[in-house]
Amino acid sequence: MSYIPNTDDDRKQMLARIGVKNIDELLDSIPAELRLQRPLDIPSLSEMELLAEIRERAAKNSSDLACFAGGGVYDHFIPSAVHTILSRPEFVTAYTPYQPEVSQGTLQVMYEFQSHICRLTGMDVANASLYDGGSAVAEAVSLAIRVTKRRKIVIAETVNPLFQEVVKTYLSGQEIEIVPAPMEQGNVNLDRLEDIIDEHTA
Repeated sequence: MSYIPNTDDDRKQMLARIGVKNIDELLDSIPAELRLQRPLDIPSLSEMELLAEIRERAAKNSSDLACFAGGGVYDHFIPSAVHTILSRPEFVTAYTPYQPEVSQGTLQVMYEFQSHICRLTGMDVANASLYDGGSAVAEAVSLAIRVTKRRKIVIAETVNPLFQEVVKTYLSGQEIEIVPAPMEQGNVNLDRLEDIIDEHTA
């Protein structure tokens, strides 16, 4: 989380806005036995020392653990070059794709992506018209329905819940059956898909 410098006055205003006098009153609904009854043992460290401490503790975690977070939070790797590239001014201004100025970051990213895809594949053109993951999922679902002419889709419960809501919005009023593929310990049970997918599934 970014550093947020809340002053004592800031805290008083926030507490007043939600209608409590102090932090203790805010926490009244939490039973006393569940609250820490002593000050937190937080050492006084500089930012560099704190980051080193956190990295040291994180390194003790086993690297072969499975990620059970789901809901849009998955194990992933971001190459170090990505942060450097995205900090360039032509990309960092990605605030809207809806006006035609090519200087805006989102349009520039789409242009670069399409150009590289064409170079890699030898195609004359490549498309990259979707703004976010939710739209991409919903468009893929809509395409499957149009191509197969089927009225049922299966979507994994591990898919970001916000993306699932976008899909429901896209399909509202179309009489499409949406069947969730249940999540078990953070993953979809592929064996159970056989019971869910049938000849009506797009």
